[in-house]
Amino acid sequence: MSSAQDPFYIVKEEIQDSIDKFLQTFHQWERMPSDSGERIRLTKEILTGSESIEWQVDELDKAVTVASRNPSLYGIDQVELDSRRRWTSNARDQVKSIKKSVVSGKELNNTSTSNFSEMRRELMRLPNPHHADQSQKYGADNDDFISSESDRQLLLMRQQDEELDELSASVQRIGGVGLTIHEELLAQEKIIDDLGMEMDSTSNRLDFVQKKVAVVMKKAGAKGQIMMICFLLVLFIILFVLVFLT
Repeated sequence: MSSAQDPFYIVKEEIQDSIDKFLQTFHQWERMPSDSGERIRLTKEILTGSESIEWQVDELDKAVTVASRNPSLYGIDQVELDSRRRWTSNARDQVKSIKKSVVSGKELNNTSTSNFSEMRRELMRLPNPHHADQSQKYGADNDDFISSESDRQLLLMRQQDEELDELSASVQRIGGVGLTIHEELLAQEKIIDDLGMEMDSTSNRLDFVQKKVAVVMKKAGAKGQIMMICFLLVLFIILFVLVFLT
C-alpha cells in the first residue's frame, strides 16, 4: 500500500475535494450582490457545507488521537502525528473563517484570501517520502482494525437479535398468563355476585320468618314460646345446612 492509499490520506483527499468545492461556492458568494436571492441560496449552501466538513475533520482528528496513544502500533512517529494534527487544525480553521465571514455578511479582505491560499497549500502538502513505509504499515493495521470492528458489530447485532427474540417470546408468555388470570378473575367475580344474590334472598326469607315468629310468640304462652324457640332452632339448622353445606 502506498502513502496515497493510506486511509488517512484517502479521507484527507475526500475532505480536501469538499473544501475546494466549498471555496468555489464561497467565491461565487463573494461576487453576488448582498440583496440577491442567489446570494441567500449560496449562504445556506455554505453554512450546510461547513457543518458537514467540520464533522468530517473532527472524525479524522479523532482517528489521529487514537493513533497517538500508541504510534508504534501503527508504524508512525511524532513528526507524522504533528503533521496530521496540523492539517486537521488548518482545515478546521479555514472552514470556520469562511463560515464566520458568511454569517457576518462581510467579504474577506485580500489578506484573508491570501491566508486561505497558504492554508490550502498546507492542506495539500503530501507526506514526506521517508514516512511512506510507516504509512503503509499504519494503513494495513487500520484496515485490520476496521475489518475486526465490522465483524464485532455484526456479532453484536446477531446477539441483540437473539435477545430480542427471547424477550418477545417472554412477553408473549406473560401475556398468555395475564389473559388466564383475567378470565379466572371474571369467573370468581361471577361466583361472588351469585353468592351475594343468594345471601340477599336468604336474608329476606329470614326477615319474613322472624316477623311470623314474633306474631306467633305474642299469641302463644310461655310453653308455646319454648316450643317455638326449639322449632326455630331446628329450622335455623336446616337453613344453615341448605345454604352453606349444599
